[in-house]
Amino acid sequence: MVKLSLFTALVAIVGCSPLMATFDQASYSQVTSLKVDALALMDKSVEDYSSRTADVAALQLELNKAIEYDKHRPKNQITNEMWTLMSDSTGHLLGGFLVKWKKDGKESAFYLKEKEKQVGEAFDQIAELEIKKIKSN
Repeated sequence: MVKLSLFTALVAIVGCSPLMATFDQASYSQVTSLKVDALALMDKSVEDYSSRTADVAALQLELNKAIEYDKHRPKNQITNEMWTLMSDSTGHLLGGFLVKWKKDGKESAFYLKEKEKQVGEAFDQIAELEIKKIKSN
């Protein structure tokens, strides 16, 4: 009987705590701001990378700040995994794009159009996940 009561209490406690981080305005603001900055910089990838190294470094710094902020929020594993995909230098999103731009020197407008769509949608998914999180009281 005691074990059943303890189990019931544990289920009630776990059931009342969210399985995901609660909504965080700072996190939402970071992701939306980063999206605008990233797409604006990507627009400039038709120019030579060497003329934009300071801009790339500034964007990467802001990206790292957002990742670091979200990494320390409890129950935020899904968002953290999304940030990992976004920043992966071997991937097909922002991190991989920046590496490719550096390697190529410039990107074509055709390639850029599709890549901006992919990166923009990935930022939207992170933002939409944040919006759907339960707002704390």
